[in-house]
Amino acid sequence: MGQKKRFHSGDKAPNNGVYIEVGENGSNVVNPKSVRLKAGDHFPETSNDERHWTYRRKP
Repeated sequence: MGQKKRFHSGDKAPNNGVYIEVGENGSNVVNPKSVRLKAGDHFPETSNDERHWTYRRKP
């Protein structure tokens, strides 16, 4: 199977890391929120109901 890549507000973070907001279809967002979470922390509310949280890519 695979690991879930999009998370809603209130879900628990599966791993330690930095997560950013993305649009409904995975599109980029202008000035997205970014949060650093530890495994088990809950995701905060997004700025818009149509947005989700996802992993930030490593450079």
